[in-house]
Amino acid sequence: MPSVSVLNTTGKKVGTIDLNEDIFGITPNMSAVHLVVVNYLANQRQGTQSTLTRSEVRGGGKKPWRQKGTGRARQGSTRSPQWTHGGIALGPKPRSYGFDVNKKVRRLAMKSALSDKVATEEITVLDSLALKEIKTKEIVKVLEALGNAKKTLIVLPEKDDVIYKSARNIPGVKVTLVNTLNVYDIINCNKMIVLKDAVAKIEEVYA
Repeated sequence: MPSVSVLNTTGKKVGTIDLNEDIFGITPNMSAVHLVVVNYLANQRQGTQSTLTRSEVRGGGKKPWRQKGTGRARQGSTRSPQWTHGGIALGPKPRSYGFDVNKKVRRLAMKSALSDKVATEEITVLDSLALKEIKTKEIVKVLEALGNAKKTLIVLPEKDDVIYKSARNIPGVKVTLVNTLNVYDIINCNKMIVLKDAVAKIEEVYA
C-alpha cells in the first residue's frame, strides 16, 4: 500500500497517509491513458470550420462560353472548383470530432494517471488550504514552500472561490475539483497538490 507524506502550507511534514492501492498503486496502462487523452482533446475541438461548395459560392450561373467550337475545354460554370473564386471541392464542413470511450477504460486511465504520479513522486498531499481573502501572494507562498513546478494542479474537495480566484492569475497553475478531475490535467502537470479531504473523495469515487 503506497503512503505519502502529508504537508502543511509551510512545507513541513505533519504526518503520512496510506493511499488505496487499487487507485494509487496499480501498474499504469498507458494505452488507456493515451486513448482517454485523445478523446479529451477531440471533445475540445469546436469543429466549426467550413468552406463553400460550388453551389454556395456567389455567381457562376451563366455558362462561360458555348459547348463546342471554341477550341477550349467545355465549362458549365465559373464557380467550379478548378476556377479562381470557384467553390472548394471536398472541403471541411462543421462536424463533431468527439467519440465515446468505455467507462471501464476511463476509470482505468484515471487510476493509471494517479498511480504514475505517486510512482514518480509528483503528488503532494496537503493537510488543509484556507484563505480569508483573495490573495494571489498567499498561494504563491504555499507553492514556493511545496517546491515550485512549471505546471501545478491543485485538487480541491469542494468549490472554493477564494482559492480559485487567488490562483487563477498564476501562470501554469490550475485549480480543479474532484468531480471535474480529468486524466489530461493530471498528466499535463509537473506537480499535483491534493488536499487530504480530496484524497478521501477520490478513493470514494474510484474505489
